[in-house]
Amino acid sequence: MANILQLLPNLQGEEMVFVQNLIKDMTDNQATQFANIYNARRKDPTLILLLTLLGFVVIAGVHRFVLGQIGMGILYIFTAGLCLIGTIVDVVNHQKLAFEYNSKVAQQVAAMVRTM
Repeated sequence: MANILQLLPNLQGEEMVFVQNLIKDMTDNQATQFANIYNARRKDPTLILLLTLLGFVVIAGVHRFVLGQIGMGILYIFTAGLCLIGTIVDVVNHQKLAFEYNSKVAQQVAAMVRTM
């Protein structure tokens, strides 16, 4: 079993535990493949925070597009971040938004690596 800290040193907290559980049954080679693909596809919570903060200054909803939530992104653009209330909520919940996206990506990558 591969050490998650060596493969993905930038993971923290809940995301680290989630990924560790996903790769616990993988071989070292599969875990390394998973780490390389997942690291390229995951979104850093700090990036999501910065993009959310852009909603106050430039255009609201950019972070939703990055997270693959196109409908919400369009809604945020046309409603100025739901009158900035949605943007404020997303600033507070940026880690949760990133974790939800990253957990879906991790599951997809794990399934793909297991079928290789």
